Amino acid sequence: MNIRDLEYLVALAEHRHFRRAADSCHVSQPTLSGQTRKLEDELGVMLLERTSRKVLFTQAGLLLVEQARTVLREVKVLKEMASQQGEAMSGPLHIGLIPTVGPYLLPQIIPMLHNTFPKLEMYLHEAQTQSLLAQLDSGKLDCAILAQVKETEAFIEVPLFDEPMKLAIYSDHPWSQRERVAMPDLAGEKLLMLEDGHCLRDQAMGFCFQAGADEDTHFRATSLETLRNMVAAGSGITLLPLLAVPPQRERDGICYLDCYKPEPKRTIALVYRPGSPLRSRYEQLAEAIREHMQNYISNGSKQAV
Repeated sequence: MNIRDLEYLVALAEHRHFRRAADSCHVSQPTLSGQTRKLEDELGVMLLERTSRKVLFTQAGLLLVEQARTVLREVKVLKEMASQQGEAMSGPLHIGLIPTVGPYLLPQIIPMLHNTFPKLEMYLHEAQTQSLLAQLDSGKLDCAILAQVKETEAFIEVPLFDEPMKLAIYSDHPWSQRERVAMPDLAGEKLLMLEDGHCLRDQAMGFCFQAGADEDTHFRATSLETLRNMVAAGSGITLLPLLAVPPQRERDGICYLDCYKPEPKRTIALVYRPGSPLRSRYEQLAEAIREHMQNYISNGSKQAV
C-alpha cells in the first residue's frame, strides 16, 4: 500500500465513477482499477461493488475512505512543514477558485502575483464551492478563493474584498435610462439565475427574495456568460458580480445599473485549513490580493458612461 493507492480510493469516493476518478488523478482507467484491486487483495477485504453504471462502496470501503482522507491530510501537513524550511513564498501552490470568480479575478491578480512572488509556482483549479472545500479538506488544494458561505466557516477565512452586484438589463428595458435602481423596485420582477451548485445563485436569490422579486424558473444558466447573453437577447434581467461587469455603463446590448437599499454584495475570501504550517504563506498571498483589489473595486463601483 502506498499514498497513491489512497489517493485513487478517495478519488473514487468523490466521483463514484472510474473514468472520472482516473482523469482527476491523471492516470488511465485500467491503472486506477488495477491498483484498487491490488489494494483489496493486500487488505483481504472487498472495498467496492462494481457495476456497469456506478461505483458502490462496501461498509469496509467507506471506513477505509475516511481513514485514507485522514492519512492524506497528515501527509499534506508533513509536506507543508518541509516547505516551511525553505523560502516562505516559493514552491508549488495549488489554489482553487469558483467559476464566478476565477475568470474575472485572475486577469487582475496573476501578473501582480508573478511580480511580487516570482518563486511561487501557482496551479489553478476551478470548481464549485462544495467541490473546492472537499478538495481543500482532503489536502488536494492548499487554499481557495471563493465567496464566503456558511460552509467556509470550518476553515480559516481571510476576507479579500466585498464585491457589489450590478443589475444587468437589456438596452431597451424601461429602466435603461436610470443610473441606479432601489432593490424594492424589483418587487414582482422575475430574474434569471444560475443553476444549482453556484453559491452566487443563493446569494443573489437572497437579495431578490428580500426585495420581493422571484426567480424565472423557465431557465437556469450554467455560467455568468450564458446569463449575460440571455439578458442581451431580451430574455430577462439578472444580478452580476462587479468583476464580471465591463467598465462601460452600457455595452453589447446590456445596461449595468447600481443597486441600493440595500446594495447587494458578497465577500470574497481566501480560505485554508486550520493548523496549516503554511499559514504565513496564505496570509501574505491574501494581503497582496487585498491591496491590489482595493483600488480596482473602488474604481469599478464608479461605472464609466
